[in-house]
Parts: sequence; structure tokens; C-alpha cells
Amino acid sequence: MWGIIPAAGEGKRIQPLAFSKELLPVGFDQRDERKKPRAVSEFIVERLIVGGAVKICFVISPNKGDIVRYHAQGTPHALFVYVVQPQPLGLCDAVFRPARLIASNEQVLIGLPDTVWFPTDGFCFLPDDQLSLLLFPVRSPKYFDAVVLNSQKEIQKIEVKQENPTTDWIWGAIKMSGAIYHDLRRLWIDRQQQDEFLGTLINAWIANGGRGYGVQKGLDYLDVGTVDGFHLAFSQLMQGNSIFGSSTEK
Repeated sequence: MWGIIPAAGEGKRIQPLAFSKELLPVGFDQRDERKKPRAVSEFIVERLIVGGAVKICFVISPNKGDIVRYHAQGTPHALFVYVVQPQPLGLCDAVFRPARLIASNEQVLIGLPDTVWFPTDGFCFLPDDQLSLLLFPVRSPKYFDAVVLNSQKEIQKIEVKQENPTTDWIWGAIKMSGAIYHDLRRLWIDRQQQDEFLGTLINAWIANGGRGYGVQKGLDYLDVGTVDGFHLAFSQLMQGNSIFGSSTEK
């Protein structure tokens, strides 16, 4: 199983920084009597491994070598691979960069490196061989991608950063089969690679007959990619606490 971490973004919402935003220190590991800070990207690595990923691909920009250095020791639980996105062409472009490495009969997990969410085993609620989104309730869904479901929990549409979304549930993580991953990539190419966000591409895929599901098992969702979000996540995680059903705003 593959885990994809798109980490090539410029991080404009929280710049200037002297390092990649994916290395912002939030929370800690307790080792003996010493607390070791954790970079925010460690949280999604942990969740991918708990979800079953044994191969993890960081998609990075050319100037993000510090991510490679930080994660160089890797983990005995997964192989780390790094793929470069030469230009900042959006989330879809980043997610499909490792396509040649991923077989159609594998499972694919996608998680964002500047978020911290609970429960830690959230990926385990998502089924194999389908397109499924792990959903979280938040206070300000207009800053995210809100996911509208029908009574069978099928995705009807994704409202990408809309001012007045019709639901408070947003997606925070994705699982799909390798076959669906490649199907989405082909559709993205057919659409002249104009889709920047996964939400608009998934909407087009559903309109073409695809079927996806939302799983409302997410609890806390912290967006660490903003100044306010970083401070909130830092304070909560350093205390060992979380806040149910909350999120940060721009």
C-alpha cells in the first residue's frame, strides 16, 4: 500500500519561514525524561503507517531538501520515496507525480502534511478498492473542501472553498484503489490538467459515472498551515489535548 504526501506547496499562508512549513514543530515525543519536538509532517507519516502504508512518497519542490534531511532516517515500518514537483502546479499535479510507481492493484492513501487530525487510525475506517474520503466536522468549512453526501453516504459533490457550503463536513484524508487513482489521472489529463484541486476533479469523475463515499469518522482537524492554526495546534498538542470537531481559519 502506498501513502502519498503532497509537500511541494509554497506555504504562502504562513511565510516567511526559514524552513519548510512541513517541519513546523508541534507536539512532542516523550523519551525518558526528555521531550523531543515533532514536526507536523510526522503526524501524517504516523497515520499512513497505522493505515497500512508500507511505501510513502513525499512529493516535494526543488527547494525542500530539508524535508529529505529531516526524514532521512525513515522508519522500519515503511520505505520512503521522494519525488520532485519542478513547479508549483497545484495539488492534483503533485498527487499524480508518483503515478509511474503505483500499480493498479495496490491501494493508495493520500494525506496532507500540514494537518493534524484524530483519530490516529482514521485511514483504517476507509474501505479498499473504492474512492473514500475521511470526513471531519469543522466550524468554518468555507476554508476547506466540504463534502455533500446522500443517504447512502455516496459523494454527491465537493464544494471547494465555497463561501456558504451546505455541510460542515470536510475531507481530510483519502483512500482509493490504484485503478481509481490512474483513472482520475487520465481524466485530469483529458481535462487539460486544469484542475488544481482534487475536489473539482473528483466532481468531474463522479459526473462521468464514478462513485465515491464519505466516511464520517473524523473527530479533531487542525490546519497547521496558517499562523493561527500553528499556534492552536502547538498549544493543544503540547498539553496532550485535542479539541473535538474544531478547525482553524485563515
